[in-house]
Amino acid sequence: MPLRIAIPDMISPSYFPVIAAVELGFFRKEGLDAAVELMFPVTRTFESLRDGKIDFAGGAAHAPLYAFRDWHGCRLLCALSQNMYWFLVLRKDIGAARGDLSALKGLRIGAAPGPVDGLKRMLGEAGMDPERDVIIGAIPGSAGAGVSFGLAAAKALEEGKVDGFWANAMGAEVAVRGGFGTLVIDARRGDGPPGARHYTFPALVATQKKIDEQPEQAAVAVRAIAGAQRVLKADPTLATEAARRYFPAAETALIAELVRRDAPFYDPAITKQTADALNAFAQDIGLLSGPATYEQVVATRLMKYWKS
Repeated sequence: MPLRIAIPDMISPSYFPVIAAVELGFFRKEGLDAAVELMFPVTRTFESLRDGKIDFAGGAAHAPLYAFRDWHGCRLLCALSQNMYWFLVLRKDIGAARGDLSALKGLRIGAAPGPVDGLKRMLGEAGMDPERDVIIGAIPGSAGAGVSFGLAAAKALEEGKVDGFWANAMGAEVAVRGGFGTLVIDARRGDGPPGARHYTFPALVATQKKIDEQPEQAAVAVRAIAGAQRVLKADPTLATEAARRYFPAAETALIAELVRRDAPFYDPAITKQTADALNAFAQDIGLLSGPATYEQVVATRLMKYWKS
């Protein structure tokens, strides 16, 4: 039976190193079969990890705390890439300027559970009340099985069902290329309040039980992700082949360019500074009850495989 790896959005560059690690053969070459499956939203992804329904989970690094209180029972194995990785896109006719969070006042913004935490924290730091100044809710139609949140968000924006969305780079790219969306915040590259890019990042996560009882499987998973990141950085066009089984044709044609843009962030390492910023964010939003050590967050015994 193949290893089950769940991610909360499939048609996206956000967790693409997981897809590439499976499709480009990095698990197979170490004698393990692995399969990627969609499990939305990210809170459900980590609940399934906690309940033993899957072997590994990819998702926002703060989101395991929805299922594992104060990091008890799980560890981050490696980063899928660095920095907070969502984009804020508004209707083009609003005329919002790049970086202007005040443009959101009174607007209907679609966001998914988990990612919405970063948006709300940015709004708070910008002096806005995310509960009163902005109408933040689910994207219509995004809860169905097999749906990509980013593509559903772009479709909802085009149809006027929302005024904007906070979602992945694929959704942002579709909206901007379609001429109906304007990019306002690219958190990964420094838009938004100071420090916002360091709130969270995409990570591969395992239970402590998996690490203790099947350490070689955990090691293979880390080596597979690190290997996929290296080859995608060297040749982003490999993303096209890796995406074919999962992406529609139009998005398959876009993924290599999005991976090329994200390649500088493909680094599996989780530094102490990164973990500290993650914990500070989690405390600020009430997901973490107090300070946590690096060893409580990161599977330090597997660090040696980040560069292998």
